[in-house]
Amino acid sequence: MITELLTLFGAYEREIADALALGLGVFIRVGAIMALVPAFGEQVVPVRVRLALTLAFTAITAPALAPVMPPAPTSPGPLLGLIAAEAIAGLALGIGLRLFTIALQTAGTIAAQATSLSQFFGGAGVDPQPAMSQILVMAGLALAVTAGLHVALAELIVLSYDFFPPARFPDAASLGEWGLGQTSRAFMLAFTLALPFVILSLLFYVALGAINKAMPQLMVAFVGAPAITWAGLAILLLTAPLMLPIWHEGFRGFLMDPTRPLP
Repeated sequence: MITELLTLFGAYEREIADALALGLGVFIRVGAIMALVPAFGEQVVPVRVRLALTLAFTAITAPALAPVMPPAPTSPGPLLGLIAAEAIAGLALGIGLRLFTIALQTAGTIAAQATSLSQFFGGAGVDPQPAMSQILVMAGLALAVTAGLHVALAELIVLSYDFFPPARFPDAASLGEWGLGQTSRAFMLAFTLALPFVILSLLFYVALGAINKAMPQLMVAFVGAPAITWAGLAILLLTAPLMLPIWHEGFRGFLMDPTRPLP
């Protein structure tokens, strides 16, 4: 029986090696993406769950990637090159996705700072951040997951092999330019989302200064602090349903085409 199994493995040795190389290459790229992807790659998600998700996405996408993956390496050098190239490609995509979460965090921090809420529950959670940031991040992640993040992520993994070919290191200059563009887009999105709060803060403090100039005896700090806090929460209530679709549109656009130019 053992001899027959050895004979069978010997006959299909090359096919088995190619299948293992395919699974390993896809697993490395998917694992690097899953370490940083929003929702699935959060620190509050247990490591075992993330590992199970990585295996699931590998099993889903590997059959579609079999025609583009190179044959199994016959020496340690090409194998290490395959692992390093796939890890770099996965980390680049994961960082690009993580920037959208950072955009929500930055927008919430700007809004909280503008409305004197930056220290309100600022130390809660795994990543200490103002309450507005936490609300926006949780709402954005919930919106992304309910809108089919798992399907879009599987499509992105398959699509990524068009612009990050397997077992090939990306060009450093092109990757750096792409990363700079994604970072610029993330901060531009953050400032765009926080703009209503910045405008409110500017108008409020200009009006407060005028009131203080007209009535120096009035304690404007005691009057202004509760007013700007209430106004900030009211603006959050009114603008959050408008902010999150804008963020999600940019997030979906990246999942569909990570190489698209800046708007």
